[in-house]
Formats: sequence, C-alpha cells, structure tokens
Amino acid sequence: MAKHVILVTGTPCVGKTSVARLLASRLGAVYVNLTELAVKENLVLGKDEKRGSLIVDERRMKNKIGKIVEEAGEKDVIVDGHYAASVVPEKLATHVFVLRRNPVELRNFMEKAGFSGGKLWENLASEILDVCLVDALNIYGEDKLCELDVSGRSVEEVVTEILEVLKGSKKCRVGVVDWLGMLESEGRLDEFLKF
Repeated sequence: MAKHVILVTGTPCVGKTSVARLLASRLGAVYVNLTELAVKENLVLGKDEKRGSLIVDERRMKNKIGKIVEEAGEKDVIVDGHYAASVVPEKLATHVFVLRRNPVELRNFMEKAGFSGGKLWENLASEILDVCLVDALNIYGEDKLCELDVSGRSVEEVVTEILEVLKGSKKCRVGVVDWLGMLESEGRLDEFLKF
C-alpha cells in the first residue's frame, strides 16, 4: 500500500492539475488524472450534453483506483479531479486537499478556459457554495481534509504548503474562505449566482 494517497480536488479551474502534477513530481509519486483515466480505461457511461462533461462509472472507477494504489507499492499516489472524493475509497485516502479560489479570480480563469453560459455559472456557484469542500467533508471528515486558498498564489507556493502539511510542520484547516459572505458584503452576489 502507498505511504500517502493524496486527493487534490476543487472546482474546475482552481489549479488542481498543475498542483497535482508538480506535487507528484516532487514526491516521485504516481499521478492519476481522473478524466484521463476514465477515457483511457473506458470508464465512461456517456456524456452529459447539457454540461459538456463525461458521466463516469463511479463503481468501476473506485475499483480501478484501488488497483492503482495497490500496484504503486510504497510509492505515494496523487489523485487529481473535481469528483475525486466520490471515487477514492475513504479507507485509502490519507490526505484530501480542497483547493479554493476567489470567485472573481476564478471567473477570469474559467472564461479564459472557454467556460461560458450555464457551465460557467454552475461551476462558479459550486465554488461559492463550497460544494467540493462539503462533498469531501461528508466522505472523509475533517481529520483528512485541508482547505487551501490558492487565490493569487503560484503553483509552487501551493505545493510547498502541501509538502509542509505532509511533513507535519503545518496544520490543516477547514473553513478558511467564505466566498458567499465576501460577495454578499461587496454587494456582488447577484453578479455571480446566476445558475
């Protein structure tokens, strides 16, 4: 079994893949991108046309993740994906890092990545309403969870913080952001919650 099975999750465009890839490189870990794995291993049930996203067979994905972790031996495994909490068995995960990004900054990242219309507003609402954080908390509890505000930070800074947590020199925290309260106090909530 791997020493660490680390999930890097969060809303699309928060920087999961960049962080997870660099973290895997620094740790010499096995890197798993859930979307790439679903396509490569034919774990896709279909496509959600409305959202423009794949529908993944979560049961088969859980089994595949279990095999990857087992085959990794003593190597760490980094799992990257916004639905990682749904497909990595609770008993396997050692750390769950939920990346958070200020919705004003996130909107710019999403628009540059081609998000628009309903997909843009649904994903922004997900970030504002803590969807990935709540999903992870419900499955793994607070003990394994680290919420990281990545707003205005480089990938290197975020990975350095994760490495400090893994070494035990920095504590994990949950409840580090309140985007809903921030937007409400700025009078911008209606501008962002349009789903």
